[in-house]
Amino acid sequence: MAEFDRAAADAARGHTGVAYRLLQRVVAVRPEEMRAVFWCWLYIFAVLSSYYIMRPIRDQMGVAGGVKNLQWLFTGTLISMLVLNLPFAYLVKTLPRRRFIPLTYRFFAVNILLFAVALHVASAAQTVWVGRVFFIWASVYNLFVVSVFWQLNVDLFSAEQGKRLFGFIAAGATIGAIVGSAITAGLARYVSATLLLIGAALLLEVAVFGASRLARLSPTLDRHPGAAPAADAPERPLGGSIVAGITHAVRSPYLLSVSAFILLFAITSTFLYFQQAAVVSRSFADRGAQTAYFAAIDLAVNVLTLIVQLFFTGRIVLLLGVSLALALLPALTMIGFGVLALTPSLGAIAVFQVLRRAGDYAIARPTREVLFTVVPREDRYKTKGFIDTFVYRLGDQVGAWSVTLLSGVGALAATIAAIAIAALWLVNGLWLGRRQKALEALPTPSGDER
Repeated sequence: MAEFDRAAADAARGHTGVAYRLLQRVVAVRPEEMRAVFWCWLYIFAVLSSYYIMRPIRDQMGVAGGVKNLQWLFTGTLISMLVLNLPFAYLVKTLPRRRFIPLTYRFFAVNILLFAVALHVASAAQTVWVGRVFFIWASVYNLFVVSVFWQLNVDLFSAEQGKRLFGFIAAGATIGAIVGSAITAGLARYVSATLLLIGAALLLEVAVFGASRLARLSPTLDRHPGAAPAADAPERPLGGSIVAGITHAVRSPYLLSVSAFILLFAITSTFLYFQQAAVVSRSFADRGAQTAYFAAIDLAVNVLTLIVQLFFTGRIVLLLGVSLALALLPALTMIGFGVLALTPSLGAIAVFQVLRRAGDYAIARPTREVLFTVVPREDRYKTKGFIDTFVYRLGDQVGAWSVTLLSGVGALAATIAAIAIAALWLVNGLWLGRRQKALEALPTPSGDER
């Protein structure tokens, strides 16, 4: 790792370095940003590799537990998310980020190892229940570990840097997702889930290492030009209230609108997830085949996402602006559900999933992270964490029970409802982009009016 760090530092010191010149053809990175981008890549690569090793296992366990029980699994996820947000907020309040970030990841790594042991010793009947608990846990895990990564990024980089770099940084996540999903797709029929989980746990320690290197680089990416970076000054905890993430999300019109954006996205995602689960359960009888199908979808999503992130995301955001970039995914969602209303087939769902998830990871996700670069620092950790986790899973819950209620009317009713929700989501995205531009023009991100 030290050799990689020195190589990145050498590239950053000169505009004429080979690595720098090559990277400049892909993304508008500056020399002083090179090392930070490198460690961001390693950090998120490890996190997403870990999750995508586990994601197909989670999806298969959700199907094995019964499609009709999925709404209860989403309910358990929502409750777990709320319960975990408070101790996480306490860590943010009392510890500097160089301490609460490693603690968060190592907590989840221990959880993964416990699940590996449980699956190894469980009987066939017990495995169903272990799978249901694992489904809930993994649904909490993926939002927390990714949210913590982006919390650190929006704290390190400015809004201007975010527009240039977040899409490219997210490519590290995509490469990790490709590696993780390829591992599971290739090994799911031959190796036990226990061994795959052990590998996922080890990758989180790599993420901790990357996060520690980023913390050391923080002074060189100081957000305020008038402030001298104090490299030797100890980092202080944020302080404040452990419920600030909740109260600020409700009190601020801007953050409330960000919450609505995440909520509407999650609702439509859950509508599509239920349609996919129903079709897959009818199409494949073998659990290994189901897991391999989910992994193949993940692989296709991430290959397409990587191409867009490496060559187009930054250009799209800079060309269209935040408003139109945020509106792209809702527009695609309206079209996709319209197609599903006509042909609700396995092929149509696969294509829609690939395009929609790639659009989210490559365009919508990096763009919505820019929204948090213009809020006070406390909100970048506490409120962002609450929105990324609890509000997101609240959308899952609303979507899950809405599908259950609408199933009595017919599948077409759920599809029409999804199109209407996506239209509201599109309007919300356009407003958010305009408001973010106005806040970016202000001197400092302060004030409750945001």
